[in-house]
Amino acid sequence: MERPAWAPPGIDISVPSVSRIYDYYLGGSHNFEVDRQAARRAMEFMPGLPKVMQANRAFMRRTVRHAVAEGITQFLDIGSGIPTFGNVHEIARAATPEARVVYVDHDPVAVAHSRAVLAGDDCTGVVAADLRKPQDILAAPEVRRLLDLDRPVALMLVAVLHFLEDADDPYAAVAELRDALAPGSMLILTHASYEGIPLSEEVAAGTVGVYRDIRNPLVMRSHEEITGFFDGFELLEPGLVSMPDWRPDSTGPLAEGETPEDPYAFSGFGGVGRKA
Repeated sequence: MERPAWAPPGIDISVPSVSRIYDYYLGGSHNFEVDRQAARRAMEFMPGLPKVMQANRAFMRRTVRHAVAEGITQFLDIGSGIPTFGNVHEIARAATPEARVVYVDHDPVAVAHSRAVLAGDDCTGVVAADLRKPQDILAAPEVRRLLDLDRPVALMLVAVLHFLEDADDPYAAVAELRDALAPGSMLILTHASYEGIPLSEEVAAGTVGVYRDIRNPLVMRSHEEITGFFDGFELLEPGLVSMPDWRPDSTGPLAEGETPEDPYAFSGFGGVGRKA
């Protein structure tokens, strides 16, 4: 297998990565053939997976703009993945030049590319760390340099918690991060679920099996289980809903020539909470 010039040294390009698979779904170019093969296997069961990821990105953009409108200028994006057009710092910076963003990921390719893309940007940082170890994130020099935890922060956990198994105690990880944040901070979260997928659970489980086979288990949680991550936060209207239903940019009837949202976009849930 030929090694791409952009692949960081030491990366095993024979092992699939969820962040590079995500990059493939979004039409990115920083993925290996092994990632594309895994993605195509998953899409044999759920052909609309790219639409799910696009809905995630659209939700992220709307919620970042909302956070800025509420006076938040600091963002901690955990599980940030490989940079693509319209990332958090670009959306936030378009709304306020004061925006400061720290990206966190444990995938070396995502970290390396984030650092390359953001080189010279003093208001944006990149941390190599894992959500399973919140203290490593909170103690990271880039977090300490860029974020004032005595002021509100938007904690972004977009499409990442479903890669933590119950044995990883994801609720405790979120709670530890919550407790480090100032009142007025926000939790912005999306999570995969069998609920909303336009397929039977038996068919959708085939995609879950693909992720299990590549040793990145995908945990599908219920609406009630996902709501539990907002313990200590006040869920903002309209609550925990399908991603296109969270404060859509257009709420009126479809204009001439517009098409309804793809049914796959309504897979899983997204929500925003505010810490009292």
